Amino acid sequence: MWDIFKLKKLGIFAGGVLFGTAGVKLLSSKDAKKVYTSCTAAALRAKDCIMKTATTVQENAEDILAEAQQMNEERAAKEAACVEEDAKEQTATEE
Repeated sequence: MWDIFKLKKLGIFAGGVLFGTAGVKLLSSKDAKKVYTSCTAAALRAKDCIMKTATTVQENAEDILAEAQQMNEERAAKEAACVEEDAKEQTATEE
């Protein structure tokens, strides 16, 4: 005996097969290929733009790092000069 539950399952299965077959036909059509090509081209353009931006950010970060290292070297040299002066003054007052 066919009850309503078995018929419902059969209907869902048939609908899935029909939808799958139509989907494969739709996805392999020439129009779909044009859409895929356009989307891929847009993704490649976006990748190029992102890579240019990333390169610019990396260059700026390298410049900032170099300037910060230079500032620290200058500060260390000034501190060393101050320590030297303090040592000379201290020895001069001791004599």
